[in-house]
Amino acid sequence: MELPKSCAVSLTLLAVLGSAAAAAHYSCDGSLTSGLPAASFQSSSHFSESRAAYFAKLNRRDGGGGWSPQLTDKSPWFQLDLRVRMEVTAVATQGRYGSHDWVSAYMLLYSDTGRVWKQYRHEDSVGRLVGNSNSDTVVHHKLSQSIRTRFLRFVPVEWNSSGRVGLRVEAYGCAYKSYVADFDGRSSLLYRFNQKSMSTVKDVISLRFKSRQAEGVLLHGEGQRGDYITLELHRGRLALHLNLDDTRVRASSGRMVVTLGSLLDDQHWHSVLIERFNKQVNFTLDRHTQHFRAKGDGDSLDVDYELSFGGIPLPGKPGTFLRRNFHGCVENLYYNGVNIIDLAKRRKPQIYSVGNVTFSCSEPQLVAATFLSSSSSFLSLPAPAPTLEGLSVRLQFRTWNPDGLLLSTRMVSEEEPCYLLLQISSGRLRLTHHTSDLKTSEVSTGQRVNDGLWHLVSVSTRGLQVTMTLDNEPASSIQLEDYLEPRDNYYFGGCPVAQNGSSCINPTMAFQGCMRLILINNQPTDFMLVQQGVMGSWNQLQFDICGIQDRCLPSFCENGGRCTQTWSSFHCDCAGTGYSGATCHNSVYESSCEAYRLAGSSSGDFSIDPDGSGPLGPIQVYCNMTESKVWTVVHHNSTSQARVRGSTLEKPYNMHFDYGASPEQLRMLVAQSEYCQQKITYQCRKSRLFNTWDGAPLSWWLDRSGERRTYWGGVLPGVQQCACSLEENCIDLNYFCNCDADRDSWENDTGFLSYKEDLPVSGIAIGDTSRLNSEAVYSVGPLECSGDKSLWNAASFYEEASYLHFPAFQIEFSFDISFYFKTGSPSGVFLENLGLQDFIIVELSSPSSVTFSFNAGDGPVVLAVKSPVPLNDRQWHWVRAERNVKEASLQVDQLPLRYLDAPADGHLRLQLNSQLFVGGTATRQRGFLGCIRALDVNGVSFDLDERAKMTPGVSSGCPGHCSSSAGFCHNRGKCIEKSSGYVCDCTHSAYGGPSCKEEVSVSFEKGSSVTYTFQEPFSVMQNRTAQVSSASSVYSKSRDNMALSFLTTQSPAMLLTINTFSQQYVAIILARNGSLQIWYRLHKERRPSVFSPVLTNLADGELHRLRLHREGKDVYVQVDQDNKKYSLSYDTEFNSMRSLTLGKVTAGNDALDEEVAQAGSKGFVGCFSSVQYNHIAPLKAALLNRGSSLVSIRGHLLESNCGALADLSTSKSRLDHGDEAAKDNKHHEDDTQRDSAVIGGVVTAVIFITLCVVAVMAHFLYQHRQVRRTASIQEKDHRHSLEAAYRAELHLNNSMRDSMKEYYI
Repeated sequence: MELPKSCAVSLTLLAVLGSAAAAAHYSCDGSLTSGLPAASFQSSSHFSESRAAYFAKLNRRDGGGGWSPQLTDKSPWFQLDLRVRMEVTAVATQGRYGSHDWVSAYMLLYSDTGRVWKQYRHEDSVGRLVGNSNSDTVVHHKLSQSIRTRFLRFVPVEWNSSGRVGLRVEAYGCAYKSYVADFDGRSSLLYRFNQKSMSTVKDVISLRFKSRQAEGVLLHGEGQRGDYITLELHRGRLALHLNLDDTRVRASSGRMVVTLGSLLDDQHWHSVLIERFNKQVNFTLDRHTQHFRAKGDGDSLDVDYELSFGGIPLPGKPGTFLRRNFHGCVENLYYNGVNIIDLAKRRKPQIYSVGNVTFSCSEPQLVAATFLSSSSSFLSLPAPAPTLEGLSVRLQFRTWNPDGLLLSTRMVSEEEPCYLLLQISSGRLRLTHHTSDLKTSEVSTGQRVNDGLWHLVSVSTRGLQVTMTLDNEPASSIQLEDYLEPRDNYYFGGCPVAQNGSSCINPTMAFQGCMRLILINNQPTDFMLVQQGVMGSWNQLQFDICGIQDRCLPSFCENGGRCTQTWSSFHCDCAGTGYSGATCHNSVYESSCEAYRLAGSSSGDFSIDPDGSGPLGPIQVYCNMTESKVWTVVHHNSTSQARVRGSTLEKPYNMHFDYGASPEQLRMLVAQSEYCQQKITYQCRKSRLFNTWDGAPLSWWLDRSGERRTYWGGVLPGVQQCACSLEENCIDLNYFCNCDADRDSWENDTGFLSYKEDLPVSGIAIGDTSRLNSEAVYSVGPLECSGDKSLWNAASFYEEASYLHFPAFQIEFSFDISFYFKTGSPSGVFLENLGLQDFIIVELSSPSSVTFSFNAGDGPVVLAVKSPVPLNDRQWHWVRAERNVKEASLQVDQLPLRYLDAPADGHLRLQLNSQLFVGGTATRQRGFLGCIRALDVNGVSFDLDERAKMTPGVSSGCPGHCSSSAGFCHNRGKCIEKSSGYVCDCTHSAYGGPSCKEEVSVSFEKGSSVTYTFQEPFSVMQNRTAQVSSASSVYSKSRDNMALSFLTTQSPAMLLTINTFSQQYVAIILARNGSLQIWYRLHKERRPSVFSPVLTNLADGELHRLRLHREGKDVYVQVDQDNKKYSLSYDTEFNSMRSLTLGKVTAGNDALDEEVAQAGSKGFVGCFSSVQYNHIAPLKAALLNRGSSLVSIRGHLLESNCGALADLSTSKSRLDHGDEAAKDNKHHEDDTQRDSAVIGGVVTAVIFITLCVVAVMAHFLYQHRQVRRTASIQEKDHRHSLEAAYRAELHLNNSMRDSMKEYYI
């Protein structure tokens, strides 16, 4: 009987509600051990019968009260056999009842077979679970993702030091049902549609698989119009190929390939979910999801006839496949709600089976062993009896390490011992035959065998030949002089300490990776017998598991850094990214032109990174550093004047501007600046900006978002006017723009746009130049911004209980915090952020110490920097703290960097959930008293000034002369607060005087030189011992700032050279023809990079100024007024810097190229002025500290004033040039007036300017005479303050060195 439609709907609704209620009450947390027999409890050994595995149930007190292994068991484990595959959601542990035996940390392994195991890991890849701290308390762990398994193994890692291993366990979960299909690599299932073609706009495909090989097709479908979908394994990774399109012609435009995972041939289950709606696709593998948008014109996936699972059969040829088939098991395979395996198992007609597909998962015994240590792991197996066929060894291995020993064995040849070695060397496989007299023969094969994939290698001897075969590559052979016979054991992976050099030799490190299927003379090795001690011996091995991890997935290398890895760690290659650090987190560029000015740079081309370590990349700009302001200038692709004719409102003239930066980068630059402007020059003849009848715009410009704007220079948004309207000087007062008067003469509506939210101009449209004699000439200038809002954004804290609070921010895997502070208080917390367990705190812990403490899940960590001078001196000090998954670091001012490596396999994610407290703590204790400014977290600047206005106990800004952007001190000079004003500390400046603006010049005679020795090895400190390679990477240099002025008539000549302990150097020379050359040799094995910014003769007796700025591969050079940019051929850092030399080079010539060495031997005769390298001023050091160990002087040096005299002549020439430019500008402007006015104006201007020039020249001749008279007096007046400042620096360096003696001995 057919039910009424309403009844059917009600039943459907009830069924849905019933299913929802059942799901709500469904739980998967029942006990899984309660009904297990005694045989399900297994262990590696047991201390006694009363402490056998069966007594290890949770809360059980009978017997010995739990399980304990034998004392001699060096790899104890406890195992549960759940009898069938179950879904496990949680585990719990206890110690042994009434004892001091408990496990404080353990690993959890799982397996379907009890032989091939996988380690359970938390979401942040931590594989260690916290155990017990006493014998009775139950410690419960809910698994972040449930596991479906039959066997569970608990492997103790740490236990009570006052007792032994003791364990009681419980597992929680529920039954698990699955539909399984087994594919043998030559089979597939075809799901055939009821109609010819299946077109879908929504697809949901889910399955679980475990594979025995790294290649194989899981799913494939295609249509005649070019649509297709393919899911396949390739090199152990899962790739989804998706194409949506309506035509074959454009099929290539719609292809999409997305790859997830790695090492998926591990014989363990992996879950896959593909969800598609139109072009939106979610692709999930295990816990990782990739969201993407499919390409192509179509929204539907059109598949013809069938979908194939397990392979792509060739039409018309059953059993023949286009690609390698999947070899392994698939379960719970659903396509849009259809259970494919259930249909196949029930032999439904929609499913066609190709080859042998079975419905139970066969379990091959591909048991692996993991070699854990790169120094002490080995496996020793006895050599079998000799055979007529010779010896043969075959094995499979996988590793990430580029070096490692696979096999070493001692052989006998005519009673003389020799060795046969198989090793990985620089990513290649090498077979070596060592004879007793150290003669060797070797062959190599393969490329990058350390790619993490399984590789098959075999070594065999037959007659007078040893043959090596790798995978499917051709065999490589070594010819022998005598027959070989095995003498001792076969050593795999490494050598025992007692045997190394006798029966086993290892010229490289021990193998760290996995091995399986070891066959000696075609006899397989049983790892179970080895583990039980029945056969062979071993050390630092883990059996029945391959513990390889892909540490580059997901990659923690930021900003495009390339991840490479070894077995135990990963490395980020930051070359060419513009970032540095262990994870490429730190920008190598300053955040603004203002920051470059404070670092001592002058005008020139620079790359700035407005958001620092944030996601936005650097922008190339020009920094125009004037006396009063620093301007950031961003040019676009069309700054020259353009003439427009023939445009109408319907077909306007359009021009779009490209600034070489993304809209987000430009938006960040503008937002960070205090003021921005952009000049639009618009000259018109019968070309209106607005319709005179209705005011409709005829021309407009586009803001940074592409929106139309109709206000012109100097007017606020929404007001359709020009600058002349504001100034009330429009030529016709009936109009708001000069051009709207619509005259036949040339008129001008030029102005500056300064509303920041609309800048920069992204385009312009002109629409009224189609009438007779109608035309327009326009130009859009570069974007110009000044000021840095974040650099001087400050707050003053004057109550200990006060603080500023900001919303929590995401800093899970990496963060950096930087700020400036000044205080008179002995201690106080700068900032604090807390989680349930994790935290970060940066504080002034004592008058001379700053500490950075945090907890990311592995326990509290404290980094401290101690200063030899007080930090509560009411002067500005800089702090930067960083934490990432590889290391943590802390730096204060220029003091040595403190850093600490992250623990191996420790917690990666820092979990903070509270607000960020600045200047205090949540408990209102230990608050900071003083000023904090320029607070920046991961490139995000915090507006302290605005937040302080609404917070009691805190005021905006910071009192004092040195708390603003006003340029009191120049050329790297540091502003020092005094009770009645300020002074400029010129310690790190190449200049002197009250404002660090006076040149320091020295004359060099023939053979003279100044050598400054760096203290680079002392610029890094650790809280603990670290490898030299790790330490050197921290203080390596990828940034150079050089400035010098010189006057000479000699060529060739050596101006400056810097060398390192690793034979790197940079040299600035004058070639034989007097041209300037800059040499960079950053790699001794490669050719140097040579730049020639000026080809004319600079040995002309005139003073020339050179500035050089390097950021990674980018080199910016300014010679006098000429700016150029170069790129190094490779990006390598300066390591272990040795010395800087001005003039003649007397040592280290062997590391220099011939032309540079010749210039170095000639030296320099002439005058140097204001020489600076980073924070070093070698000329000042030479003048003021002749007895210092840092400075070595050869020859005679004489103080000079060549730099000051050159400044006078330069100022005069600039004035003359300015007069000429003014004359030209006046002439150009008058060209637009009537002829009579032009002639009269020019004559008047010429007469007036001539009189001005005469007066100015007379003034400067008098001033020049006065300056020469007082120059030496001024130098002597300021020499004493300069000397005191620089000696203070040396005293600081000596104090630092003395304080570090104990550490560096």
